[in-house]
Amino acid sequence: MAIDLTALADKWPSALVAREEVDVFTGGVMSPKTQANLDCRGEGPEGAIRIGRKVAYPVTTYVSWLSQRASLAKAS
Repeated sequence: MAIDLTALADKWPSALVAREEVDVFTGGVMSPKTQANLDCRGEGPEGAIRIGRKVAYPVTTYVSWLSQRASLAKAS
């Protein structure tokens, strides 16, 4: 079950999310290092854009990818 995270995209001021900024974009849930590791293993979002040494993701693609990875935490 995908979780709707479109509110993240609505609040973001740009059409791209830089890998360095994924922690800000997700409120600290995803770190840039974890994102880089997932990308390296081929498990990151499709459509990544490389500009020089920087990597960025289209906001809508990134939100869709996050929504597919997200799940509700079970109460303990």
